[in-house]
Amino acid sequence: MSSSGAATGARAGSRTFVRAIPSWAWLLGLVALSTLVRYGLGRRAVAPWIFIDELIYSELAKSFAEGGSFAIRDVPVGWGYGVLYPLLISPAYRLFDAVPDAYAAAKAINAFVISLAALPAYGLARRVLGHAPSLVAAVLAVALPSLLYAGTLMTENLFYPLFLLAALLLVLVLERPSLRRVLALLAVVGLAFATRAQAVVVLPAIVTAPVLLVLLDGGGVRRLGAFRSLYGLLAGGAVALAVVQWLRGTSPLAVLGAYRAAGEESYDPHEVLRWLLYHLAELDLSLGWLPFAAMLLLLGQAGRLRQADRVFLAASLSLAGWLLLQVSAFASRHSLRIEERNMFYVAPLFLIALLVWSERGLPRQRFATAVALVAAAVLPALLPFPALIGVSAVSDTFGLLPWWDIHHEGVPLDRVWLAVLLAGAAACSLLVLLPRVGLVLLPALLLAFFALSSRSVEDRTRTASIGSLFQGITRPERDWVDRAVGGDARVVAIWSGSARVEDDLGITIKQNEFFSQSVDRVLHVAEPVPGGLPQTPVRFDSRDGLLRDPEGRAVRAPYVLGDDSLRLAGSEITRDKRKGLALLRTDGPVRTSFAVSGLYDDAWSGATLSYRRYRCRGGSVRVLLESDPNLFRKPQTVVGRGAGVRRALVPPSGRASLSVPLRRRPGTTWCVARFRVSPTAVPARIQRGSTDTRRLGARFVRFAYRP
Repeated sequence: MSSSGAATGARAGSRTFVRAIPSWAWLLGLVALSTLVRYGLGRRAVAPWIFIDELIYSELAKSFAEGGSFAIRDVPVGWGYGVLYPLLISPAYRLFDAVPDAYAAAKAINAFVISLAALPAYGLARRVLGHAPSLVAAVLAVALPSLLYAGTLMTENLFYPLFLLAALLLVLVLERPSLRRVLALLAVVGLAFATRAQAVVVLPAIVTAPVLLVLLDGGGVRRLGAFRSLYGLLAGGAVALAVVQWLRGTSPLAVLGAYRAAGEESYDPHEVLRWLLYHLAELDLSLGWLPFAAMLLLLGQAGRLRQADRVFLAASLSLAGWLLLQVSAFASRHSLRIEERNMFYVAPLFLIALLVWSERGLPRQRFATAVALVAAAVLPALLPFPALIGVSAVSDTFGLLPWWDIHHEGVPLDRVWLAVLLAGAAACSLLVLLPRVGLVLLPALLLAFFALSSRSVEDRTRTASIGSLFQGITRPERDWVDRAVGGDARVVAIWSGSARVEDDLGITIKQNEFFSQSVDRVLHVAEPVPGGLPQTPVRFDSRDGLLRDPEGRAVRAPYVLGDDSLRLAGSEITRDKRKGLALLRTDGPVRTSFAVSGLYDDAWSGATLSYRRYRCRGGSVRVLLESDPNLFRKPQTVVGRGAGVRRALVPPSGRASLSVPLRRRPGTTWCVARFRVSPTAVPARIQRGSTDTRRLGARFVRFAYRP
């Protein structure tokens, strides 16, 4: 028997075996297996690492589980964010009191829901393929590296299967635009929009898909009359929305909620086109070249396709085209990076295209095939890898992460494009060199490619998760705040924004808020915690040390969580020592213990420094002092004046301490100590290359009060 005959026989035998088991059983097993794999991998993420998104959806889920409404930090947000996803994971927070347990349960829900994408993927493939290759399409749909988002509390987990279900219903509407099918399609789009406002892009895709189908079929405009129910409902819905929003006195864009601002921006067409090219190239790269090439080949031979294939092609191109345009416009103005996370939903459409091309055995026209393969191989090599490969790619652009690893293996960043080009040329050559019976190997090659890519992605996302946790919490118990005061307690978190805590992004606040049911409000005394979530600006009153809100009212809380730079008064319950973060019981107005003027964030003083102790009846303050041999060659003198005068010599290398007695000032509730340092120095005048123009005295490392 010839090799081709043997391959054909093996292929027929495998299909016979597949048909012997009902499709529902295969799909049920696939969803179960995918759920187990995704949950196992998701558990390796020990903490949220995509901020601020994961905090938003966890807080919304907590809020709904507790009170049946959506709020963030006790501030109602209504439908400002997609509510369907937090509604989906809210049972995890209802069933488990400990947030780490609820976090694990939410990821189990993620793993199951995102694995359900196999079902609409199979349904889509069945419109154009047989039973066995449709199962292959379902397997590929849940083998994508992007399903590692199951380890994050992100809307992608629900949006992916809903998007594919909308794609399936769009194909069904193009096949036969009955009112029932149209209503089902619009209902699913509504669910997708309630999950993620990005779903609005499906509407223009629905509008253009029938037009594209008519063009592919070579028919006349009159054929669009079959879709009058579709267009009528869309037009009616648009008018109704405009009228309702007009009566409410708001813009129709207000339905986008928190994402309204993106819809009101103006975009540079040239920049949008540039980023569209980048997104097309990265989509091609992330899919392993072959599916992208197959889609181009199908488009080039649309006239030879079956009617069902053209319907699939029209739906796929409309959805992919509009989605990529939307994502590219956003990237060109806001993120300035490739947002694969926002476009991987279209990947199964390209995977099915590869299976269709393989199944049909279409004639390989030399010119059309050459153009498609060259385009697919060359396009990813045009990406500016040095500018795109970096930390931001870890959360948004999984397709670049394997090439980051290749860079670490010795390929310079400015030569990664060459490695990509060679790999793309080798991959695309398979579509030419493999005999038709050998094309059955292509899905296996794609699975191997996805597995290798997933390994790179999982390594980096796990590292990012561990790093994010350590940035925010160094206690062994992630829910250490709840363990100390109980999840029902009310804890106010205060962010100092001080450079001393080395937390520019507010990760200490975000991680502890995420893992604590008890943290319900966030205050900030300097810059807001990055992320744009509800928070209250506060200030310490220099007269009495009380923390006051913008209206001047004293802030009251039974418990406060804050870093040591805030010098909060209260009974310390527990702390994260490495982070300098303390949980205190205040049982009344929140206040600072003492205030210091004349001290920089890095603990350096100027020539003078003032220490004020609130609610003071006397005692003493002991300061730990430090110098710097790069600035001072001789000991410095520090004089402290309070109830008496004390002096200390601070050696250039080493430390010294100084204790100054305190006495309450008449007519006040505070004590004051003043310090003078000599000599002082300006680093920029002493150290070559220094740009520090401050006049520095000594470093006041620590203040310790003794009643």
